[in-house]
Amino acid sequence: MQKVFPMSFDPATLSYNEAGLIPAIAQDEASGAVLMMAWMNAEAVAQTLATGRVTYWSRSRQAFWVKGETSGHAQELVGMRIDCDRDSLLLQVRQTGPACHTGRRSCFYTGVQDGAEVELMRPL
Repeated sequence: MQKVFPMSFDPATLSYNEAGLIPAIAQDEASGAVLMMAWMNAEAVAQTLATGRVTYWSRSRQAFWVKGETSGHAQELVGMRIDCDRDSLLLQVRQTGPACHTGRRSCFYTGVQDGAEVELMRPL
């Protein structure tokens, strides 16, 4: 694939935790809905910017995870924002299918209302 975003930005300038990771929040670019949160390392940030396909770092597998590579529920990067402390990312994406492994559009489907947990979204 050709480069989607020019790489004058250096991912090493971000502030990563002791494991070399930074939280990345995926947001639907059209609706503004928060879809999910996952982790990225500097190489995942660079790969995402180079390909336009959102790539995370799987802590459990200790491997790169291109969103949708096996499920088909891909995330196409539209924009990336860095917070003021440079220690978290907001990824504006075009989401194909559900973002959550449970089949829901968003991973944030559990709410707390009147002191109790409630399910806010059903699987698609």
